[in-house]
Amino acid sequence: MFNFDNTVKNVLKILSDTDGYVTCDSICQSFGIDCGEVADAVRALMADGYSIHTSVRGNSFCLTPDTDSRMLTELSRLILPSRIKTVSCLKTVGSTNTLLKSLAENGAEDGFAVISSEQTKGRGRRGKNFISPDEKGLYLSFLMRPYTAPADTASVTAWTAVAAASAIYAVCGVQPGIKWVNDLVMNGKKICGILTEISTDSETLQVQYIVIGIGINIAETYFPDSISSVASSIFLETGKKISRAELAAEIIKELDKLRSAWPYKKDMYLNSYRELCVTTGRQVCVISDDENKTAYAEKINDDFSLHLRYPDGSLSDVTGGEIAVRGFGGYV
Repeated sequence: MFNFDNTVKNVLKILSDTDGYVTCDSICQSFGIDCGEVADAVRALMADGYSIHTSVRGNSFCLTPDTDSRMLTELSRLILPSRIKTVSCLKTVGSTNTLLKSLAENGAEDGFAVISSEQTKGRGRRGKNFISPDEKGLYLSFLMRPYTAPADTASVTAWTAVAAASAIYAVCGVQPGIKWVNDLVMNGKKICGILTEISTDSETLQVQYIVIGIGINIAETYFPDSISSVASSIFLETGKKISRAELAAEIIKELDKLRSAWPYKKDMYLNSYRELCVTTGRQVCVISDDENKTAYAEKINDDFSLHLRYPDGSLSDVTGGEIAVRGFGGYV
């Protein structure tokens, strides 16, 4: 027997549990109802004060997370009014990358950014979690829509590392290093991770969009035993208390520069990357799916790949999507 109150609760739950848009069909399949009943439930929720966006085609719904009003107010003083219109500041979200990918699929414009005070399902490379406690870090995702082939985007993560390092230096006056390929470090410990995700058009084989996720540990003073030897925060490494909003503004400014420079000013980013990279000139452990090998990291190639020399004299060039690299006796 159809129960409208239960339908409203079920629709609210699935919208609350999902970052971004949920299709009407998936809601129907989950609860054995039809699209008319879903639409009625959405209207009832909106009448109760919930902010729900409907996609352009009208077949998907998105529950808008609560706005971080303080961050939005502070950020509005630091970047242009025209720019703040394409920045969403949230109190909490599962993953800023997941949300922004959904927004991108539903028309979010080039340069759109999502910032959250907290992530409950933060993600890093190779399926790892990224711990994202409330107001202890900066969790930001940024949308790019370059017209390019997927192979040409391999270096976006490296460009982003340069941009993020520049922003951190501008705010706190301490220069982080880059551990190839996507982590920023201070005193040998990770303080920032970068995750880039790409969507391609199956017909044109062109990039539809790139979502760049940046997570920066700003004020954390405690890390679990499993990562305390390799992870840290800006505060722990510098003693400086910095503004999350000020760092967010600098990150956005640097990513806007990157978006304008891509891909024509590669040399500028490549030179900075080589200068800041702490991986080269070291013996490293090369971690792949099936084995770990010792190698010497000789240099960063022109395509931002890492040139390795193995103990037997053999050489290889590797990309971030293929392997991970760790130092001996420490993270770098």
